[in-house]
Amino acid sequence: MTGTPPPYATLLAFTRYVGRTGPRKATFVSGLRRQRESGSGFNPHGTLVKALKADIQFRTGGSQLTAAVDQVRPRWRPLYEALTPGALAYLGTLGDPATVGLAQTRDALGVLGGLSIKVNPHLGLRYDDGRAEAVRLHFDPDPPTDEALLATLHLMSRHMPQVLPHADPVVVDVRRGTVHRPDPSSKPAEVERWLTGEAAAFAAMWTAVA
Repeated sequence: MTGTPPPYATLLAFTRYVGRTGPRKATFVSGLRRQRESGSGFNPHGTLVKALKADIQFRTGGSQLTAAVDQVRPRWRPLYEALTPGALAYLGTLGDPATVGLAQTRDALGVLGGLSIKVNPHLGLRYDDGRAEAVRLHFDPDPPTDEALLATLHLMSRHMPQVLPHADPVVVDVRRGTVHRPDPSSKPAEVERWLTGEAAAFAAMWTAVA
C-alpha cells in the first residue's frame, strides 16, 4: 500500500504479538500500523522507571518510587498505586544497595524475518561481583505469557553485544515483583526459527493491502 511505513515493531509490540493467536494477530498488527502512521501513542510508565533508577543509583531504599505515586497526574495515580508495591519488592531482590548500580544500556535495531525490531531495555545493572543485567519491565495487569517471555529474553540475548556487552537478560513482572531469566533448557536455534516465522508473518500482515 502506497505510503505505508516499512514493517517495524518495538520489542514490547512484537512480544505482545507473539502471544496472540488467530485473527487477533492481524488485528493487532493493523492497529500498530495505524498508530505509527498517525504518530500517536503515550507511555505512562516513564516516571516510575525514572524513580526506580534513582532509587538504585542513589541508594534511597524505595523512597523515590513511593514519592512517584503523588508526583504523577491524578489520572495515573491508580496505575502507580498498583505498580509500586511490586516495584519495591523487585528493588528488595537486588540485595545490598551498596553492591549494585546502574549500567549504561543502548537500544539495538535488529532485523528478523523481514521485520525491524527495536530491542530497548528499561535499565542496566552492574554488580560488584562483575555480573551485569539488562532489564525489561512488564507493566501489564496480566503476567507475561510464556511466549512473550521466551521471545523477550531471546531477542535481548541476541542483541546483548550492542545492548550491554556480557550482560544477562532479565524480565521483571512489575505488578507481582517477580523476576524472569532465560531457561537453561531452552534451545536458541529452535527459538530463533520460531521467531523468524512469527516476524515474517508480522511483516506480511503489515504490508498487506487493507
